[in-house]
Amino acid sequence: MAKPRATFGVDLHLEPTGGGVRRGLTDALREAVRTGRLAPGTRLPSSRALAADLGIARNTVADAYADLVAEGWLTARQGSGTRVSDRTVVPPTGAPPRPRAPGRPTHNLVPGTPDLASFPRAQWLKATRRALTTAPYQALDYGDPRGRIELRTALAGYLSRARGVRADPEHILVCAGFSHGLRLLGAVLRARGARTVAVESYGLDVHWNLLAAAGLRTVPLPFDERGTDPGELTDQGAVLLTPAHQFPMGGTLHRDRRAVVVEWARRTGGLVVEDDYDGEFRYDRQPVGALQGLDPDHVVHAGTASKSLAPGLRLGWLVLPPGLMEEVLAAKGGIDSCGSLDQLTLAEFLVSGAYDRHVRAARLRYRRRRDALVAELARRAPRVHATGIAAGLHVVLRLPPGTEQSALRAAAWQGLAVHGLHRYQHPEATVERRDALVVGYGTPPDHAWSGALEALCAVLPE
Repeated sequence: MAKPRATFGVDLHLEPTGGGVRRGLTDALREAVRTGRLAPGTRLPSSRALAADLGIARNTVADAYADLVAEGWLTARQGSGTRVSDRTVVPPTGAPPRPRAPGRPTHNLVPGTPDLASFPRAQWLKATRRALTTAPYQALDYGDPRGRIELRTALAGYLSRARGVRADPEHILVCAGFSHGLRLLGAVLRARGARTVAVESYGLDVHWNLLAAAGLRTVPLPFDERGTDPGELTDQGAVLLTPAHQFPMGGTLHRDRRAVVVEWARRTGGLVVEDDYDGEFRYDRQPVGALQGLDPDHVVHAGTASKSLAPGLRLGWLVLPPGLMEEVLAAKGGIDSCGSLDQLTLAEFLVSGAYDRHVRAARLRYRRRRDALVAELARRAPRVHATGIAAGLHVVLRLPPGTEQSALRAAAWQGLAVHGLHRYQHPEATVERRDALVVGYGTPPDHAWSGALEALCAVLPE
C-alpha cells in the first residue's frame, strides 16, 4: 500500500460559505484579497496543501485558483506558485477605510545612528563563525553577569590603546547599550542616597527621563562658547557629560574644565559619568583622550557599539571605578543581559583588527560627507554657519534668528527628517536662544547622500 504523501505549505485561514464548495472557496479567497487580509504578493498554499487543509478535492481548489487568476485577483507562474496580484485593495461597502500608516520621510538626517547600509556584514559573519567555532560549550550557558571574559579582555586592550582608558577586565561590565548602563547607574546613585544629577544644558531627553525614573532630578550646568561650565557643581551625586564630542553642540570639553570636573569628584566623592558619544570619529583634530584616564577612581567611562557598528547590536560597556562593580551588579539583577554569541563576535572583531579597519573606513566616508555638506552650504546658504564639525556624525547649522521653526516646516514639506536645536535643550536650562538645525550625516546610505543634501539645502535660508 502506498504511504500517504505529506503536504506542506503556508497556513491560510478561510471559511468557505455560500452555495457549492467551489463557489464558497472562490468567494472566501476573493474577499480575503479584496479587504487586504491577503496582501499583494502573498504566496498561497499549493492546491494540494490547501485541499488537504480544507478536506476538499484538489481539483476544486485548482478551479477556484483559476477563476481568480482569470478575474485578476491572483497570478500564477510556473515555478513561482500562485500569488495575490499587485492591485489596489478596495474596502467592503459600508466599511470605514483603514487609516494609513504615517509614511517614512524621503530623507532622514536625524542624528544618532550611523550608515546602517555600510554595516560590515561579511566581516561580522566571519568573526561570528570564528567565535562560534572556538567558543567552549559553556559559553552558551547563563553567563557571568559582568559579560563574557573574552569581550571584557578585548575591550580593556582596545580602550586603553585607542581611548586612553585605564581599565582591566575585572572593572568592565557589558550592558545592552548606553541607556541600559545609565539606568543601572541611576539605580546605584539612588540607593546611595543621591537626589540630583548635574547634566549638560543640551543633551538627550531620554537620558534625563531615565534618571528621573530612578528618582533623580537633573540639574543643567551653564553653557558658553567653551562648552559646559562645571564651575557650579556642588553637592550633586553625579554629573553626566559628553566630554570628547558634546552632543549636540559638537565641542570638546576644555582641558581646564576637565580638571575642574575631576577635582570636584575627588573633593565631594561624586561620580562622573562619561558618555563617550561617537568618540571614534574625528577629522580635523588630534584624538581627545577619555576623561576617565585622569581619574579612574571617580569616573565611569561608558561606551557603545551603536555609533561605530549598529545600535541593533545592543552592546555597550561601563568601565567602573574599583568598588562600584558589586553595586552595579546588584542593580542589574545578577544576570548577563547580552547574548553570548554577539559578545564573542565583538571580541573576535576587536582582537582581529576588523573593528579598527571598519572604523577607519567609516571615518573616511563620513568625512567626505561632512566636507560635501560644508562646501554646499558655502555655495548655496552662506548665511548658515556649520559648527561642531571637527568630529562625530552630526553638525549644528546655526540659522538666522527666528528661522528655526520655519526651516523645520519647510523640511517637513520636503519629506526631510531633521531636528531643531531647541529639541535638545534641557527644560530648566538658562541659555541664550540659538536657532539651529542638528543634522546627522551618518544615517543616509551612500547612494542617498546627494539627494538628502539637496533636500537640506532647499529648506535653508539662502
